Amino acid sequence: MSKKVLIVLTSHDTLGNTGKETGFYLPEVSHPVSVFARANLTVEYVSPKGGKAPMIGIDLSDPLNQAFVEDAEKMAQVENTQHPDQIDPTEYDAIFYAGGHGTMWDFPNTPKLDQIAASIYDRGGIVGAVCHGPAGLVNLKLANGQYLVDGKTVSTFTNEEETAVELAEVVPFLLESKLIERGATVEKAANFQVKVVVSDRLVTGQNPASATGVAEAMVKLLTPASETLEIA
Repeated sequence: MSKKVLIVLTSHDTLGNTGKETGFYLPEVSHPVSVFARANLTVEYVSPKGGKAPMIGIDLSDPLNQAFVEDAEKMAQVENTQHPDQIDPTEYDAIFYAGGHGTMWDFPNTPKLDQIAASIYDRGGIVGAVCHGPAGLVNLKLANGQYLVDGKTVSTFTNEEETAVELAEVVPFLLESKLIERGATVEKAANFQVKVVVSDRLVTGQNPASATGVAEAMVKLLTPASETLEIA
């Protein structure tokens, strides 16, 4: 039976007071989904409000983006995401928080998502997040009352990157700083370079360039060597 990954997308579509739109960043879904598909994992979607998740970053010169957008089934999934109240955490082996600036407003403020992720992790599952996806980790506490990130090493969109994209004064908080406040150690690469960190069963990536690597690391944790050996 195929293992299942629950992908979390933001429902938030307004970029602070800028008048600009935001949402989930397509490459941080299309690239991981490609990796999950090759590993024969089943993917389902949830968002804080359920229903259609706002999407940005639709660069169709990226073949994985194009393939995603042209796949009616995949588009139907992101336009009809499940509501957290519909989710049974015991059905999933992993949860993956996709990024996009919208996450900064709704991921930390959806306790039901925290409960779902905590349940998956406490049962031995995998938690993954990329770029601004780790916003879903800032208020996530496990059954023992500790923050999931406390004592772990993580990667996330950095304060320097937020400054570089001129949104440090727009987002409600700086993600790197908040994770450190929660007890995490943040490892980072230069701006917009690939960085993936695995800490126990938590996999995090710094930015869009890290999305594929996060998914690959999650697959590795989900498929022990004994399951991936090929007969010569």
